[in-house]
Amino acid sequence: MATRRGDTLIFPKPPVIAAHACIGGKKEGESPLAAEFDELHSDNRLGQASWEAAETQLQLQTARLCLKKAHATEKDVSLLLAGDLQAQCTASGYAARALGLPFAGLFGACSTMAEALGVGACLCSAGMADGLLAMTSSHFCAAERQFRTPLSYGAVRTPTAQWTATAAGACLLRPAGQGVGIRAVTFGRVQDLGIRDINNMGAAMAPAAAATLLRYLTDTNTQPQEFDAICTGDLGHVGSQLFRELLAAEGLLLKNHIDCGSLLYDAEGQSVHSGASGPGCCAAVLCGHLLPRLERQGQRRVLFLATGALMSQTTFLQKESIPAISHLVELAAPEEQNGGNT
Repeated sequence: MATRRGDTLIFPKPPVIAAHACIGGKKEGESPLAAEFDELHSDNRLGQASWEAAETQLQLQTARLCLKKAHATEKDVSLLLAGDLQAQCTASGYAARALGLPFAGLFGACSTMAEALGVGACLCSAGMADGLLAMTSSHFCAAERQFRTPLSYGAVRTPTAQWTATAAGACLLRPAGQGVGIRAVTFGRVQDLGIRDINNMGAAMAPAAAATLLRYLTDTNTQPQEFDAICTGDLGHVGSQLFRELLAAEGLLLKNHIDCGSLLYDAEGQSVHSGASGPGCCAAVLCGHLLPRLERQGQRRVLFLATGALMSQTTFLQKESIPAISHLVELAAPEEQNGGNT
């Protein structure tokens, strides 16, 4: 059972990520992290009639691959926690329909993977789930059609814009056993500094990431240098710089910060401007890049801060500002699950 310090839940016996998988699309196959995906598709439609149906298929394939890697089946899963960017999380709902699992839909925009891991860890720690799938996805073409303009319009992208990843990531959580441990979770509070530019999500989300990290460090009495990496979700190049500036103003100079949105693509070579975004961005980087390093490549402790902009296409048209959220998950290598200062 978790204990609480401020906004942070600490797990004395950490639930574990027993297996994970990530699948990407064509642009992801051309990225610096291409070799770290389990599977890649050269056709972003995945043989489906629409972009939206393709994203459902992306989730289905990722969930089934995650279970296969764990030598498990749907019968071994107590609950599916999933979300996406499509209106009413339809990609996740249709994937859940095909999987036939108990399903709770989540929406935290691009923060959904950390939200799913956090909620899933709480349920596993409390003995309410034994075998829980946490999953998110995004699809560039579906997101552009919903939030901006259909691709056929040929709209010019601004320098602050980010490229929504066509990707999905899934993790199988268990209450105990072998795997990367979830030692703590800090659920974020909504932040809104009045940003209204839908093409500058990094600026809208950076304050939320900074606020959540500061609360976690205060709650746990830890310092940034105690971690191998502090990984934000998808602030991109612009948002990452703002994030570091906000923390510097509080006296924290981060030397171990990385960002999923900056890692996933070659910003210049792939013409993605400020980097990657989308729930699938941080989910894929988590499953393909971060977790393997904790499992077998020498990293011990990592903070994963996924960030999300909570606007909709309706609120944007109504000229509302963009509220944002960031959830934090502390990940520990198998040998570190019961160590550290928290």
